[in-house]
Amino acid sequence: MSAPVEHGLYIVATPIGNLGDLSYRAEEILKTADLILVEDSRVTGKLLNHIGKKARMKVYNDHKGEHERQEILAAIGCKIVALVSDAGTPLISDPGYKLVRDARAQGAYVTTIPGPSAVIAALTLSGLPSDRFLFEGFLPSKTKARGEALAELKPIKATLIFYENGSRLGGMLADAVANLGDRRAAVIREITKKFEETVTGSLQELSDRYADEKPKGEIVVVVGPPGAVEPASSTDIEAALREALTRLPASKAAGEVARTLGADRKELYELVNRWKADEQ
Repeated sequence: MSAPVEHGLYIVATPIGNLGDLSYRAEEILKTADLILVEDSRVTGKLLNHIGKKARMKVYNDHKGEHERQEILAAIGCKIVALVSDAGTPLISDPGYKLVRDARAQGAYVTTIPGPSAVIAALTLSGLPSDRFLFEGFLPSKTKARGEALAELKPIKATLIFYENGSRLGGMLADAVANLGDRRAAVIREITKKFEETVTGSLQELSDRYADEKPKGEIVVVVGPPGAVEPASSTDIEAALREALTRLPASKAAGEVARTLGADRKELYELVNRWKADEQ
């Protein structure tokens, strides 16, 4: 690099898949660093091998004790210390904020080397509104807690972004339909990797697709804001209502279709009663 690197803490974004996405500046900082704080030394070791660097690595997370954090803070005061995650931008659903907070509190030099982020990459791939969004990270694994978390997000007029894994994807999408209503959405996995895939549709369509499928790889789910689903036709609504009536009593069938297709529950219930009257 043209100028000497100042002692301090460098938050370094690393590739989320394709190693070619490592920026020149990030590579130079990693090559210069006296110490690299990592989530997993095996993962970061592969990246360092790619750039031909052997470095001292230390596993760091926010659960480390105060004594260990103080040792790292002392190093930050006199050495070049880089903080990385396994992939993407550190601190985004990853450990590190406590270290940044304490480094700033002691007056250390702290800066970021921006770069890849699965959150932003997925948002750009989704085709959903990007002017306002909320990153929620991983939802709770238990259905009840997950439903409660989604219900809190329902009124937010913004695109919602979640991380998920393949084994939980079907359940998460089903809960999203039940608690958010049917909206436009995208399931995006393996961003920048060989098998990158973006699947778009309504939440209901995606829920049906992944009910039994457990896709591999890193997964991001992007859900459009309220009103981001294409309005269903009257034919589709009536068909959905008749199907629901084969499983549910009239009031619950009307509620389900109203919730998933954005129709008026009262009008659907009245329609069911008219159908019953016509059959008599």
